[in-house]
Amino acid sequence: MTDHPRTTGTPPAPEATTAPPPPADTADAGGTAPLTRIIRGALDRLRAFDRRRPRVWDAAVTAFWAVAAVLDYTSGGWRTVARDDVTASEPLVLLMSLCFSLPLLWRRTHPMAVLLLMAPASLVNVWTGAVVQAALLQLIPVFQIVLRSSFRTVGAAAALFVAPVLAVGVRIPSAWGQEVVSYVWGLVFVVLLGIAVRTRREYTEALVERAHRLEHERDQQARLAAAAERTRIAREMHDIIGHNLSVITGLADGGAYAARKNPERAGQALDAIGATSRQALSELRRLLGVLRDDHPEAERAPQPTLDELVPLVERVRRAGLPVHLELHGEPRARSLTPGRQLTVYRVVQEALTNTLKHATGPTSATVTLTYTHTHLDARITDTGTGAATTEGAEEAPLPAQGIMGMRERAALYDGTLDAGPLPNDGGWQIRLRLPLEDTRP
Repeated sequence: MTDHPRTTGTPPAPEATTAPPPPADTADAGGTAPLTRIIRGALDRLRAFDRRRPRVWDAAVTAFWAVAAVLDYTSGGWRTVARDDVTASEPLVLLMSLCFSLPLLWRRTHPMAVLLLMAPASLVNVWTGAVVQAALLQLIPVFQIVLRSSFRTVGAAAALFVAPVLAVGVRIPSAWGQEVVSYVWGLVFVVLLGIAVRTRREYTEALVERAHRLEHERDQQARLAAAAERTRIAREMHDIIGHNLSVITGLADGGAYAARKNPERAGQALDAIGATSRQALSELRRLLGVLRDDHPEAERAPQPTLDELVPLVERVRRAGLPVHLELHGEPRARSLTPGRQLTVYRVVQEALTNTLKHATGPTSATVTLTYTHTHLDARITDTGTGAATTEGAEEAPLPAQGIMGMRERAALYDGTLDAGPLPNDGGWQIRLRLPLEDTRP
């Protein structure tokens, strides 16, 4: 437990205290002004309500504009903007006001149909000189068309909106300054606003889609990495356990045979079995210790290298398989990375293990390593008559997995591996060709 110094004497001076918090009306913890935050929260609540109950929202908006249009009619406000030569009666003005407001109920589902329904009322409105302000409600379905439709449909909606006032402008030239220009400017503003909102919405949707795609790709990469790690662990455990169990089996069979004739050789076989078992158990514990998260200080030993081939061959010989190791060319183990050396070691180990497990009759094996300037060639052959079962036989699926694991190891470093029976003398061979690291570009 960490000791903290204690303060004694008088309390600290006032100037040593922490600075007071910023005023509440400047900014919140996120750096957003409170007024902006309040407005944004209100808009978010309105959007959420609209998503939950779109019909209720449409009815509320329609009722608001219908009441506003009727109040404009009852208060006589429409007369203040009407032309001097107005010929529309008051019932006709009320009918036009309702024709401009009530169809807004379908403004989002059928905006073009709403605009077509308003067009006759718009023509009558400007033709009679009433010029009721409710006619500007046509811009609401135009805005919806800009948000959702193609630009060709937007052009048709714009033409439908300005056609009545253009017709009146041709008939009455004095209407250009008062009506036509205001309609055109209102249309331009709404179209630009719709394009801006549509662009922002599409950009936001693209960002959301990209975020979802990146999240999916991240999860997919995590699954692929986990699968690759499981494959690597399975390959390592197959190489460790399979090889050591095969050696133990060979030693046990040899010891049982020697026990009847030479008890001393049987004792040596038992000692070898114990040593091999302890080594296998140690390697398995080390592998499992590394995998467990609750043991960060698990024992970690270097992976086998080409220097471990001689002890490997000795263990296989003790198990009863005569093995001859040949080296050609100048040994260049230092030119191979630890991963490449581990690949060569595991391939030799797996090949000898398969020979121990599946070769029948008098069998011997030869391991030949040939160093060139660019590659390391490893060739493992045996003289057993049953080794051909190591490739895809129905009664021996595990060796087929071992061959596949060897090919995967070779492919990690741009190497190749061929496995198959010897052409003339019988037996089995595995050929590994692995490029040296210093030859890679």
